[in-house]
Amino acid sequence: MEEKKLDVKSIIGFVLIFGILIFMFYQNKPTPEELEAQKAKQEQIDAATEEITSPENQIVDDTPTVDLNDSTAIAGYKSQIGAFGFTTPKGGTTVLENEVLYLEISNKGGHVVEARMKNFVTYDSVPVYLVKDSNSAYAIDFSTTDNRVLNTKDLFFEPSLTKSGENQVLSMKAKTANNQFLEYRYEMKPNEYLVDFSVRTQGLDRILNSSKPVTFDWRMKGIRHSKSIEYENRYTRLTYNHEDGKLSKLSAGGDDEETEEDIKWISYRQHFFSSILGTDEPFKTGELKSQDLVKEESRTFGFTKNYTSILPLEIKGGEISKNMYLYYGPTDLEVLSNYKDLKLADSIPFGWGIFGWINRYFFTPFYSWLSTYFPYGIAIIIMTILVRLAMSPVTYKSYLSQAKMKVLKPEINELNEKYKDNAMKKQQETMKLYGKAGVSPMSGCVPAFLQMPIFYALFMFFPTSFALRQKSFLWADDLSSFDTIYQFPEGFSIPFYGDHVSLFPILASIAIFFYMMMTTGQNMPTQPGMPNMKFIMYLMPFMMLFFFNNYASGLSLYYFVSNLITIGIMLVIKNFILDNDKIHAQIQENKKKPKKENKFQRKMREMMEQAEAQKKK
Repeated sequence: MEEKKLDVKSIIGFVLIFGILIFMFYQNKPTPEELEAQKAKQEQIDAATEEITSPENQIVDDTPTVDLNDSTAIAGYKSQIGAFGFTTPKGGTTVLENEVLYLEISNKGGHVVEARMKNFVTYDSVPVYLVKDSNSAYAIDFSTTDNRVLNTKDLFFEPSLTKSGENQVLSMKAKTANNQFLEYRYEMKPNEYLVDFSVRTQGLDRILNSSKPVTFDWRMKGIRHSKSIEYENRYTRLTYNHEDGKLSKLSAGGDDEETEEDIKWISYRQHFFSSILGTDEPFKTGELKSQDLVKEESRTFGFTKNYTSILPLEIKGGEISKNMYLYYGPTDLEVLSNYKDLKLADSIPFGWGIFGWINRYFFTPFYSWLSTYFPYGIAIIIMTILVRLAMSPVTYKSYLSQAKMKVLKPEINELNEKYKDNAMKKQQETMKLYGKAGVSPMSGCVPAFLQMPIFYALFMFFPTSFALRQKSFLWADDLSSFDTIYQFPEGFSIPFYGDHVSLFPILASIAIFFYMMMTTGQNMPTQPGMPNMKFIMYLMPFMMLFFFNNYASGLSLYYFVSNLITIGIMLVIKNFILDNDKIHAQIQENKKKPKKENKFQRKMREMMEQAEAQKKK
């Protein structure tokens, strides 16, 4: 039997390409002057990007401020807003807070002006804010019977904070008389991120113009929370539930907008945290927009995406009444599963189809269970071991197929030489040999195909698993983000690689390289005039190195351990389970047995024979 040997030529070419890449990177390394120029340019880009000037992107309150100490200014304000001038203008905010969430609601506009997570911090140890410094606002646009077009962001509300059992209730009323008002009502429960929110009017049937549309306008600029804004932005997305539970998303990689019907909830997801607006009775329609603010990687830029939702409110009997809810909290399955009836857990990006099902109902709960008993990095290793052991029968089938192909290789080489000038006849005789030997050239692909759902599910699991957020292991500070063992100087970045060096992707690429050496490396066919497929397969680990450098370190750790385990399993199969002599003897026995063609095989043989006959004519 032919022994598996190291392909020296491919290795030399592999090393040369790597050397050329390294030489190019260092040759193109910018000088200190160029770095300074790049830094100045980046600051200009950041400043320009941060200044969102178009009307549809303007979130910061642009209404004129009212000097509450100036009686003339107050009189002018009241004349502009008509009947709603009954409410005495008063500045300030009212606080709602429980054990997990802190909210500030402004007297002007009546909306949330600060939403802070109490138990979470950003990558640089700053508390996680979903709303802060006017990055978000919601308001109602409506018309009055005296031909005024008003917006609640211009109105002052009168706050009233009470208790309902253990719940805090905040009523914000913009009054036209003592018993006539537009009310925002908030109810916060203990230990919950979800706040009941309702809009209603009382006694405004003669003030509201029911012939004109009333809309609820919710805008937000996503605040940066992670060390890599490009990485965070990749998983920042507007998701919404509509039309009998259908889940849809706007583009994560560019600007997008849609007009939808029957919207139940809208999620402004910011990777690991979400701001969600939902309703008991679906909005009939909604105009949804998402604008990507991230043009390139930046260490200072503070926003990811601009979100806008314009939703209609109905006037019934001259009044408005809409029960809704606001969720400011983690995009965590354990938390969102508490609201099963609302199906908020569907906003988590588990992946589509069977991949999402595997993530949601297997990997996420399984890993959560493991991490209660083991450190988070060790839990990944244990999960990897168990997954690989479960997939070991598939690995065995794949390696058995490779062993059979290796046994047949001398005979295939003879056919290649014998029919080197007749490609059709060579293909025909090769297929005949496979049939007699009971070997299928596709049998090795089937096990690989069976592993694809696991591969893709884990590819989505590690970057989006809240359980991994800011959990460290060895040199990795955050298993949900990339690890960094060396940071390039500011302004210097390698195309497609990034501005840092991650160690786990290097280890994973080395393991992938040796795995491929053991499997496809020595069995890849080469054809005259065709690329050296063996060399391309050796190049793949370098492609993976570039690809994984900016992905979750937990994913690279998984592939590193997974390939090590697979290599171990294959060595056991090769040295203790499979016997090439027995495989060869079995193939020879199979050749002696009569083979009954199925319809597909017969049809293929007839087509090839017809093509051969046509060629001879």
